[in-house]
Amino acid sequence: MTSRTVTLLDVARTAGVSKSTASDALQGSGRVAEATRDRVRAVAEELGYRPNSAARRLRRASTGAIGLHLPQTATRLDYYMNLAFGAVTRAQEDGFDVVLLAPASTMGSAGGATGPGGAGGPVASRVDGLLVIDPEVGDSAVPGLLDAGVPVVTGERYLGPTAAPTGAVICDNAASLTALLDHVTERGARRPAVLAPAGTSAWATALRATAASWGQEHGVEVTLRTVPFAATPGEAEETTLALLRADPAVDAVICAPDGAAPGVLRAAATLGRPVGPGAPPAATTHSRKAPTPLLVASCVDGTATRSAEPPVTAVDLRPAAYGRACAELLCDILAGRTPPDTVRRHAWALETRASTTTGPA
Repeated sequence: MTSRTVTLLDVARTAGVSKSTASDALQGSGRVAEATRDRVRAVAEELGYRPNSAARRLRRASTGAIGLHLPQTATRLDYYMNLAFGAVTRAQEDGFDVVLLAPASTMGSAGGATGPGGAGGPVASRVDGLLVIDPEVGDSAVPGLLDAGVPVVTGERYLGPTAAPTGAVICDNAASLTALLDHVTERGARRPAVLAPAGTSAWATALRATAASWGQEHGVEVTLRTVPFAATPGEAEETTLALLRADPAVDAVICAPDGAAPGVLRAAATLGRPVGPGAPPAATTHSRKAPTPLLVASCVDGTATRSAEPPVTAVDLRPAAYGRACAELLCDILAGRTPPDTVRRHAWALETRASTTTGPA
């Protein structure tokens, strides 16, 4: 391994131990068997491992700050802004400031990580830990962040091959989409469709897989269309128009991206499809059959779904509470209140509204 810098993860993998065990062995800390400690040190010497100087410095002194890395699309999505506010509020309770890591802070001109993972990276030298939210396998900054030499908590699991985070807070995304599919079929839908997000985050991957597996399990054809991770209402409208024109039998559309569901409603209006199980049919002539009502739901609740006409049934992921939970886990790890490798679960709630219901939720 002479073509690149040897990382702690390289040492751990070669020695056949976890990253935290390798770290404890090299630092002489933790409950590590003497034989394991000797093996890890021998592997580190053989590979030419040199600890990151910024990481060593961070172990000795607190900077009083934690870093927050969000997806590049986050700036125009209510979900991530609410999540960030929740994280900031909780971090401040433990005396930490939050540094928002813009793409320029973690990406070099060639697309590689030049922050915590790169030699002399400035990010790791000014934070005690990192929050990495919805990490994408395709985000080239993430491997460097995960190997920064400071504790890292991810919001959702990271599906890439690099270092595992110190901790994670996860939602059961498969269960939330299952609840939506169960709900619309209980309300009469027989041909549901899902506008699932593209990308390699755990959330996007789980939704696409669940749409397929739910259909197979229930013997129901679920039409799957992929839209951008942060699809706009216009993009959702265009996709829904094409979907419903190609297959008018589709009677429910579940839209995944935050804020995109109003585009589905506009498409339904354009095609004269009334929204909701008790919606009055659009005006028709005596020679034309009344159009089939369309149920509409969203995988992410927010201002757009609550204020739509009609209001849209959605999964409330409680983003502010989620951000708070991520920051709390990181603070607990930094303070020694919680051991590394901790995974906590975050609860969601299904909010049923007029787009799928005729009576009280």
